[in-house]
Amino acid sequence: MLTGFPALAPADLLSSIGICVAAAALVALLGQRLKQPLILAYLLTGVVIGPLGLNLVRDRNSIQTVAEIGLILLLFMIGLEIDLKKLAAAGLPVILTGGLQVPLCIALGLGFFYLLGFRNTQGNYALLYLAACASMSSTLIVVKLLYDKLELDTLPGRITLGVLVVQDLFAVVMLAVQPNLVNPDLRPLLVSLLLGALLVIWSLAVSRYVLPRLFRSVAKVPELVVVTALAWCFALAAAANLVGLSREMGALIAGISLSTFPYNVDVIAKVTNIRDFFVTLFFVALGMEIPLPSQHLVLVAVAASAFLIASRITIFPILYSLRLGHRVSLLPAINLAQISEFSIVIASLGLARGQIDSSVLTIVVLTFAITSVTSTYMIANNHALYDWISAFLKLVRVRDLDVIRAAAQAEKAVHDRRQSIVFLGFFRDASSILHEFEHREGGPHPLLREILVIDFNPQVIAELRKRGIACIYGDVAHVDTLQHAHIQHARLIVSTITDEVLRGTSNQRILGNARRISPDARVILTSEHIPAALELYDAGADFVYVPRLHSAADLARVIVAGADDGLAELREGAIAELKDRREVLA
Repeated sequence: MLTGFPALAPADLLSSIGICVAAAALVALLGQRLKQPLILAYLLTGVVIGPLGLNLVRDRNSIQTVAEIGLILLLFMIGLEIDLKKLAAAGLPVILTGGLQVPLCIALGLGFFYLLGFRNTQGNYALLYLAACASMSSTLIVVKLLYDKLELDTLPGRITLGVLVVQDLFAVVMLAVQPNLVNPDLRPLLVSLLLGALLVIWSLAVSRYVLPRLFRSVAKVPELVVVTALAWCFALAAAANLVGLSREMGALIAGISLSTFPYNVDVIAKVTNIRDFFVTLFFVALGMEIPLPSQHLVLVAVAASAFLIASRITIFPILYSLRLGHRVSLLPAINLAQISEFSIVIASLGLARGQIDSSVLTIVVLTFAITSVTSTYMIANNHALYDWISAFLKLVRVRDLDVIRAAAQAEKAVHDRRQSIVFLGFFRDASSILHEFEHREGGPHPLLREILVIDFNPQVIAELRKRGIACIYGDVAHVDTLQHAHIQHARLIVSTITDEVLRGTSNQRILGNARRISPDARVILTSEHIPAALELYDAGADFVYVPRLHSAADLARVIVAGADDGLAELREGAIAELKDRREVLA
């Protein structure tokens, strides 16, 4: 411990909160510059100002009382974001993967931590806690990083998010079992689960038949909507505590019961700021409780981090068995390779109940710190990691989707037609363009028979084939994919995806590859930015689609013109129009 820094006098609650918040702001600013999660910064703040560091805060009991409010609000917000209807509609990949991933990882964790010497004894359930905590991933970290990469709405992103929601549901079960874990008899555990189920049913009934009238009566005053939602949160927290469950579980159930409520979005938006303040204090207070780790605990945390990252490969065979290919099966496994903030909550509650000792919480927190840092870089480079792992899988004869057969079908489809229109990638804009062709006045456009799509989304491929559109599974970022697809026979090559969404390539590279493989083809590219669009024209693009200036119907007409008469006149007009625009944000 560092000495020479006197404790605050008097060490009252307000001055303690002030120190915690000010220090957290400074450390979080440094963490943001280093692109690290804020939770990690808050934990580090607690270490710095706590007994291990400067020992600036002595009134830690009061801080922990306030921090518990943050924990209740955190679980309330998590519950608000668990939409059971959306989860049910997510389909087999999410439900099957989420349902199997946590049990599989717990089973592997029990074996791994047993080999490290951890056991379950009366009053100390270290083995069970470590295995359970290592099975869950961080919603806050994953959602933030995937949102920044514009990957939340991709198929791997949606599967990742769905698995996180299912993990939160498993956490609900863990919270329900936790109070009676000291008595491992089946009857108390079943009673605990039954009480939790009854509380859920009762809260859902109240939220359906009572709360709508209450919220309608206060809806005209936004402040009352938030106050009413918070009142419901703390009322259920108290009800859960009354029947022998944790207050945190009551808050989680309160959030779930309001997750499909019409005022859900407004409540989330307004409670977020309140939650962030109290959650900051929770993680700072938690950091102050971390003892000085021994070399043994640090080594265990490093080993646990390596195990956790490796254990997420259990996701791959589940998704691969559903014929979703290497990319969709591997990316969620890479995205979920970190421990959850929920795991810290569960471990801290276990410590408070005397079910584990402080060393287990220290291992969980250190593992969180290690995997938070590594996951930041893993998600940032998830496509490069996918390429490396996929190449290894192919080397050991774990085949990707049947690219050879699909390519042969595509080649035959191209040769059977006089001209072909190749879409490199298929996202929202391409879907809208296809709709224009399918619902043209006078019937489907004849050009539909000449469209070939190259994309790596298996669901897109399946739907396109149902509609009679020729398509192959492949990554347009790889020039080999384009060569195997024989796009040298194409008359028109179209990329409708902006550089912000493309992974591993850009419209500029697509243009270069298209010109090398199919020098006679007309090339249509896409850009959100006017200067970048003009650069693509200078590089030789025949037309550049700017989504905020053109509609899908506009581009459908451009494609028809490009397939028939050429794009020279349209190209000149588009360049002149772009050069004449003097936008503030071009």
